[in-house]
Amino acid sequence: MSLLRINGMIDPHVHLRDLDWEHKGTFTSETAAAIAGGYWAVLDMPNTMPSTIDSSTLAMKKNTIRNKALSDWGLYFGAAASDNTEFYRSIWGSVCGIKIYNNATTGNLLIEEQALREKIYQAWHCKRPIAVHAEGETVAQILELVKKYRRFTHFTHISTAEEIHYLRQAKADGLPISIGVTPHHLYLTEDDIPSLGSLGLMKPELKTKHDQAALWQAIAEGLVDVIESDHAPHTLEEKMSDSPPYGVPGLETTLSLMLLAVREERLSLEQLIPMISENPRSIFGIKCPPDTYTLVDINISHTIRNDELFTQCGWTPFNGMQVMGRVREVWIRGVQVFDGEQILVEAGFGQNIIAM
Repeated sequence: MSLLRINGMIDPHVHLRDLDWEHKGTFTSETAAAIAGGYWAVLDMPNTMPSTIDSSTLAMKKNTIRNKALSDWGLYFGAAASDNTEFYRSIWGSVCGIKIYNNATTGNLLIEEQALREKIYQAWHCKRPIAVHAEGETVAQILELVKKYRRFTHFTHISTAEEIHYLRQAKADGLPISIGVTPHHLYLTEDDIPSLGSLGLMKPELKTKHDQAALWQAIAEGLVDVIESDHAPHTLEEKMSDSPPYGVPGLETTLSLMLLAVREERLSLEQLIPMISENPRSIFGIKCPPDTYTLVDINISHTIRNDELFTQCGWTPFNGMQVMGRVREVWIRGVQVFDGEQILVEAGFGQNIIAM
């Protein structure tokens, strides 16, 4: 057994569900999935119904997750199409950042007018980052605002060569940005859609092999800052329906997929570990508590199986794929929370890392 210790693994891009979407997943089931995947903490996006776009909904969500979470956690606030900038000052100290959906989402969160995007950038004086869902030319439009207002911006789930081109130049120009990439865009392409069917539907969609190669090249260059799962569970019934929703689970497969990439010499451990721990902590201004770490056996291979998952949805587009690494132990604040097979703490153990 060759155990690797990773301090404070954190995924800054998850959709834990619960609330009105409790049938898809709960704060308990999905933070169990996080722990089983090796994570100490997760940052939850605001577009699960009801959307986190005002002070009362934020308080309600915080109270709910506080009683249910197993892993540590933080919450995003959502920028609303109806313009909710009036709430920003009152919630700065209690969120990990604000999320702007510029291309696709659910609810009242899609913001396509550049004027409103600019108003959000003007109003967001918080030290926490602005996280953006931006695709294609929209990336260039957001970069105009980053250049003008110098607000630190995290570009989530980048998926194309075009987007990498814009962001490479932005980093060369010294703009305050970071880049996240998902394992499903690294290991799947549009060529996998015929076999995966609706289980391969996510936003951004799967792209070409050329785009995939650009992502791996960006990782090799050190351009990518974060590997994030964009964990977004839906029930199998929903995914197999005539109108399947977009999104796939990923918390339990991210580490093993990226350790497979290490074995395939696509990147080194020295490159990987910061992207799943140190970099997201630094970007979001989060400190790792003492005695918070994951032990993973990096030399063992295993096959991903739907029936071994902790996520409530019970499926993954990577079912049947042989990968590397097994999480053996997870410790949070000096308490062992996972022994490689079972969660060892009760709901409510997880703490709000933004309050630490």
